Amino acid sequence: MGQSNNWKKKTMIIGAVAGAIAGIVAGAILIQRSEKTNHAPQLTAGDGVKVGLGVLGVLRLIADLGDGK
Repeated sequence: MGQSNNWKKKTMIIGAVAGAIAGIVAGAILIQRSEKTNHAPQLTAGDGVKVGLGVLGVLRLIADLGDGK
């Protein structure tokens, strides 16, 4: 049973690392944009909704990878 859960642990670790890297890149992009405009980033509720829907779309695409469609 130890071997059957091994792939699950690897998948979770890879997902966590990929999420952390994506978050760091997003933060770097916001910082770079803020430095160009000399203004602190101001995210609105609408921006949050856009990001949330984008993340849900990506998660849906990832979930569909295993369906064989």
